[in-house]
Amino acid sequence: MDTRTSELPKLSAYTTLRLGGPARRFVSAVTSEDLVAAVREADAAGEPVLLLGGGSNLVVGDAGFDGTLVEVANTGWRRAGDRAGHVDVEAGQNWDAFVAGLVDAGLGGLECLSGIPGSVGATPIQNVGAYGCEVAESIVSVELYDRGTREVRTLKADELGFAYRTSVLKGTDTGVVLSVRFEVREDGLSAPIRYAELARTLGVEIGARVPAAEAREAVLKLRRGKGMVLDPADHDTWSAGSFFTNPIVPSTEAEAVLARITGVVGAEVPQYPADGGVKLSAAWLIERAGFGKGYPGPGNRVSLSTKHTLALTNRGDATTEDLLALAREVRDGVEQRFGVRLHPEPLLINCVI
Repeated sequence: MDTRTSELPKLSAYTTLRLGGPARRFVSAVTSEDLVAAVREADAAGEPVLLLGGGSNLVVGDAGFDGTLVEVANTGWRRAGDRAGHVDVEAGQNWDAFVAGLVDAGLGGLECLSGIPGSVGATPIQNVGAYGCEVAESIVSVELYDRGTREVRTLKADELGFAYRTSVLKGTDTGVVLSVRFEVREDGLSAPIRYAELARTLGVEIGARVPAAEAREAVLKLRRGKGMVLDPADHDTWSAGSFFTNPIVPSTEAEAVLARITGVVGAEVPQYPADGGVKLSAAWLIERAGFGKGYPGPGNRVSLSTKHTLALTNRGDATTEDLLALAREVRDGVEQRFGVRLHPEPLLINCVI
C-alpha cells in the first residue's frame, strides 16, 4: 500500500474532466487487502474517505477534498473456478481493458459497453449502461467491504437493487466494492443487439447476435464519433461522460408532460418505456431548449461537447465552478422551457449545481 502525505495531490490529475482541488492525503491500494486496510484505518481515525477508481464519473470542487483519497488500484480478472461462464474482476481493473480482454478470449456479453472509461468497481454502483445494455444484466455478485459491520461480504445481484443508472450502493459510501463477478457468453457472440443505431451500424435486425469483436468495433466507432472515447488530445473527451441522466416521467404525469413539450416544439417527443413511467432523451431536450453542440460556458473555458450535447467539457483551463455554472444554465433552461428537471449523473464531491 503506497501512502503519500508530504504532498497535496490535486484531483484534477485523477479525473477525466481534469478538474478538482487537492486532497489532504493520498493512499494507493493495490490489493483488496490494502483497500480494506486503508478504509479501516481512515474510519478508525475519523478521517473522511474518497474512493477513486478511473475518475470518469466524478466532479470534484475547486477546494478539493479535506480527507484521504484512496486510489482503488487492485487489478486483474480471471475465470471463476466454480462456474463455467463466470469471471471475477478486481475493482480497480480498467473497464474497457477488461472488456477488450473478454473479446480477445472469445467471450461475449459485455461488448456493447466497450469504450466506457473508468474502473470495474464503479460499474455496479452506477449500473453502467450504453447501447441497450446494462451491467445489471451480467453481474452475478459483488464482493465488498461493509464499513458499518467492518466485514467483507458478498451481495448477489438480486440484493443490489438495480434500476436505471443506480443501485443500493449509489449515494452511500458504506459498501466498498472489492471485486465483481460477471456471467459471460462462452460462444463468443454478443448480447442481443437492442439499440437501433448500433443495429444499423452492424447491418442487422434488432435482437440479432453477432461476433463480440464486431459489436465492440461498432460501439467504439459510434462512441468516438460522439467524443466518448478518452483521447488526451481531444477536449471533447475531457468530460465525465453523459452529465445528465435521461429523465423518467411518472406514468401519472406523462401525458401532460408530453403534451406540453409537443406544444412547445411542434414535434413528436422521443420516448421509451421505463419502470413506473416514460423515459425521455436528455440530449433531445437540451438541444431543443437552445443548447446546441459546442454551446459555451463562462469565458469559453467549458462547453457542451462539439460532438454530443449530453457531455459537458473542459476546454483546457477551466475550473469546476465554470463547469457547474454551465450545468446550471442547461438544467434551468430545460426546466423553464419544458417543465422537466434534469439531474446530474456524476458523483459531485464538495460541490453542487
